[in-house]
Amino acid sequence: MSADRVDQGGVKLVGTAVSDSVRVSVVHDTPPSVPDFTQWPSFPFEGDLRVKQLDDPVPVEPPRKGEGLRECTACNAPDDAYIWVGERWRVRAMDRPTGLPMVLILESRTHLDLGDLPNLLAAELGVMTVRLERAIRSLDGVARVHVNRWGDGSAHLHMWFLARPYGRLQLRGTFLSLWDSILPPISEAQWRENLALVAAWLAEFGGRPLAEPPRIQWQAPSSLLAQSAAADAAAAAAEAVSVIEAAEEIPEPANDADAATDDGTGTDGGTGTDDGTDTGTVPGTTGDPATGTNGTTDPTTESASASAPALADTAGPGSRTDTAAAAGVPLISNPSTSEDAPPAR
Repeated sequence: MSADRVDQGGVKLVGTAVSDSVRVSVVHDTPPSVPDFTQWPSFPFEGDLRVKQLDDPVPVEPPRKGEGLRECTACNAPDDAYIWVGERWRVRAMDRPTGLPMVLILESRTHLDLGDLPNLLAAELGVMTVRLERAIRSLDGVARVHVNRWGDGSAHLHMWFLARPYGRLQLRGTFLSLWDSILPPISEAQWRENLALVAAWLAEFGGRPLAEPPRIQWQAPSSLLAQSAAADAAAAAAEAVSVIEAAEEIPEPANDADAATDDGTGTDGGTGTDDGTDTGTVPGTTGDPATGTNGTTDPTTESASASAPALADTAGPGSRTDTAAAAGVPLISNPSTSEDAPPAR
């Protein structure tokens, strides 16, 4: 026989009556157990953790940027907001140095999501993914390149490329994007040099590199120490860049969808041709350049215009040499066209 009751504090008491005696135990509401991955060496947090309460599902999800009446920031972004541009693809970076050696985003020019790509563009996405991965992996100090696609914040296709530093075994696996927000950012000079090297690599196969290497600042030796101290203080005071937050990967509430507008007026300046001239600058000086008021492109019409792209961007005669000379970017030895192989470390 069992006897249950509730005490004055609202705690349910469970007991079993056995011959004139009752055994009573207190049953508390226990939250879900913390998953095992919190014990992994790669998990960036420690200490007491608890699972956050899961919200109730919504009946209708709010539109992403580029859906419905919401403008698309990628369509409105000019070419000079990117480090490399081609006829059908563009590559952009964050607006400031990151904790990882390199964080880049590959975007299609046409306003299409992953599942909307026609077959030829889908095939070219594979070529561009492998090519950009090899370009990033050619940088000094890069062990692996993580490729991710979330797409919950924007309807315009964008693939993330995150470089894991060599030897940092604790950064392996699922939580690399979290570590990027935790690690101190790399120096701006190294960041800009890495961007220029990746852009030059991609330009070996076509398109225009728009990232410039850092310029040498000639100063008297006595001023170098003061400048270094000021740079360290500024880096320490800078707000960390989150991979997820940096490119609208966090969906916004539905009631804020109509109010979320951008103030800029930039338009997509791509013409579909690569003339080998350097007309852009590296993003990172004025915040998010992907602003404007241009509307969303109908994927059905864009699919027709993109139905017959070649499987690789090709540069005109002499464009690679002219581009690298104009931008001051040191040329990377020309890898095999069929393999896109990175140079030996």
